[in-house]
Amino acid sequence: MLLTGRTSIRTERWATCLLRVQTSSPSLKQRVPQIPVNTASLHQFHHLQNPRADSTARLLLQQLRIRFPKAPLTCSWLQFPQFSASMAAAEENSALFPIFVLTMIALPLVPYTFVNLYLTFRKKSQNINCRCSACFRSGKYRKSIFRRISKFSTYSNLTVLLLWVVVVLLSFYIKHVNTEIQIFEPFSILGLEPGVSEPEIKKAYRKLSILYHPDKNTDPEANKYFIDYISKAYQALTDPISRENFEKYGHPDGRQGIQMGIALPQFLLNIDGASGGILLLGIVGVCIILPLTIAVIYLSRSSKYTGNYVMHHTMYAYYHFMKPSLAPSKVMEVFIRAAEYMEIPVRRTDEESLQKLFVLVRSELNLDLRNIRQEQAKFWKQHPALVKAELLIQAHLTRETAELSPYLQQDFKKMLALAPRLLEELIKMAIIPRTQQGHGWLRPAIGVVELSQSMIQAVPLSARKATGGSSEGYGPFLQLPHFTESVVKKIARKKVRSFQDFREMKQQERAELLTQFAGFSDAEAQDVEIVLEMMPSILIDLTCETEGEEGIQEGDIVTMQAWITLRRWNDSIRALPHAPYFPYEKEENFWLLLADTSSNDVWMSQKVNFMDEATAIIAASKAIQELKEGSGASAKEIKIAVKEAINRVKSGSRLVMGKFQAPSEGNYNLTSYCLCDAWIGCDAKSNVKLKVLKRTRAGTRNIVSTDEVPSLEDGAEDEDEEGNDEYDDDYESEYSEDDEDVRGKDAQGAVADGSVDDDAKGSSSDGGSESDEN
Repeated sequence: MLLTGRTSIRTERWATCLLRVQTSSPSLKQRVPQIPVNTASLHQFHHLQNPRADSTARLLLQQLRIRFPKAPLTCSWLQFPQFSASMAAAEENSALFPIFVLTMIALPLVPYTFVNLYLTFRKKSQNINCRCSACFRSGKYRKSIFRRISKFSTYSNLTVLLLWVVVVLLSFYIKHVNTEIQIFEPFSILGLEPGVSEPEIKKAYRKLSILYHPDKNTDPEANKYFIDYISKAYQALTDPISRENFEKYGHPDGRQGIQMGIALPQFLLNIDGASGGILLLGIVGVCIILPLTIAVIYLSRSSKYTGNYVMHHTMYAYYHFMKPSLAPSKVMEVFIRAAEYMEIPVRRTDEESLQKLFVLVRSELNLDLRNIRQEQAKFWKQHPALVKAELLIQAHLTRETAELSPYLQQDFKKMLALAPRLLEELIKMAIIPRTQQGHGWLRPAIGVVELSQSMIQAVPLSARKATGGSSEGYGPFLQLPHFTESVVKKIARKKVRSFQDFREMKQQERAELLTQFAGFSDAEAQDVEIVLEMMPSILIDLTCETEGEEGIQEGDIVTMQAWITLRRWNDSIRALPHAPYFPYEKEENFWLLLADTSSNDVWMSQKVNFMDEATAIIAASKAIQELKEGSGASAKEIKIAVKEAINRVKSGSRLVMGKFQAPSEGNYNLTSYCLCDAWIGCDAKSNVKLKVLKRTRAGTRNIVSTDEVPSLEDGAEDEDEEGNDEYDDDYESEYSEDDEDVRGKDAQGAVADGSVDDDAKGSSSDGGSESDEN
């Protein structure tokens, strides 16, 4: 038969206990009613590993024996679902929940923290900042306490710090607050050793009764301890069945099953009432609303920006306004059309400051002086954002930013922060394949790099016009500290006609020139030497060949291999450029271009950086290994070649590999450019003569035919409202060709297939602005 005992518990829920009572008396089965069992509240048994089942069973059996003293009765638990499987499990679950939370936080947090600490300490102070007085006054490289704190106070670092605080608090809670559930041990409670006789148990019980019995001790805690522990321990040991079960199975109720808990807080397991609503809201919020919110934010941002954090509208504008004949002085008009700049607000309070700024930079705006009024009116009729962007950039180039209002200063700094990223994308838009052969455009690419150089060094574009015997103007001098146009004129009287001549002077001669004729102090002359020691010199070693074949035939896949070597007077490789007027740190980047100047085509292009040596070693090793394996070299030869490549990278060289399809038969006079985006006058170029033979080998490759592919340039110039004639009066870039260059190309003879002209192979610019094609 089943007797149901119902116990009222503190949480006002009902726990149902099903007890199987076995008897051999048939009449008793019909006469036993359902007996209600009254027990103490649940909270009194929290530290006893659920002794409630034991007490309930004993009370039920005791009442049955009182009413039916002669009936043979035995009992065992059938189910104890609400109490033993829910309440005790919930108590154990609550104890496991902090451990679960601690584990889930620590699993990603610990490795992430160690990796970041490793990278931070591994990143030694290898970047050499400029030590001149101008850079020191700019404060860009000074690490004040506030700057260091602000640099550390990123969202990721603050999140990591907060998570570590949570880990410490959880560890403290688990160790000191979250008490472990105690096992009900009646022998320990009575102060006895396991297996003692019943008289000793009664004796111990009487001793403890004297101390804790309610009649002897009025302390409520003592009374509670006597009822909850001493009495129940005595009952468990004096009842024959309970004692036998305890000695045999370790529990008065007999064999106990293994109980598995769920590491969730107790209130989440109470799925009825308010707790159920909280659980439901949590599940909906974490599993549905939060992922959807993250997805919406990510998609909205990703749809607006490219992978380089440049807006799609900016890319469209750059692609549309980029022209093959775009002069360097006209690159500015394309650059300021970035959507990021168009979003900068134009306030009514900015009008007065912009008017003053216009007067200061008017000479740099390429206005036609013959129709100055019409030109000025046309300039102000542009979109206000374009006007504001160009005036602020020209103010930076002319170093006239002192007149800016506080609001314009904020907009100005924002524009400069975006400038390197936008200029890099503008270069990519210039060299992106446009022609039928998949070539980019050389002239606008050079113009963008020159604009980038001027932006970093704060040198006006007009200062780069050819003057006198110099094809580069006096712009390179203005990047040196304490130099002005008047200083350049003074040293020009001493036959210093170009920046390259100035660099090639001996240090003592240069110091005498600056102190005696330019009016520099010894400290100012020393600043100039510091900057000159940091300026890079570039060497280009470039070859073109067809892998596994002799000579280059039309349609072949040509492999270009170029070693770009950087040298400085201070023998460093990694360095940040001298740029006191640019308020942000900027790394040096170099652009390698293999181009045909006669057709304005860029055949190959690659960005080169000397800051990350480890990545360069990996890339060079992999490229050389693949190249040697393709040529059938032995393992020993491959190992030697890879070792040589690693040594070259460590000594300041970078390997650039690229492939292009050989054009139709003929001799091609190409030029390899290595353009620095941060320094003026530190570019390099060398001549490359490429001889393409007629196809004689079997397996002719597909050659792009001019009749098969429509030209991407058709009508491109027609889109420009002003046409190409608007560029006729622009200054020529220092890389522009003159008639003598063209005639010199025609007079050059053929050289070995795919080799670099010996006269030009080592010619690199320690300044690089002079033509070295002849």
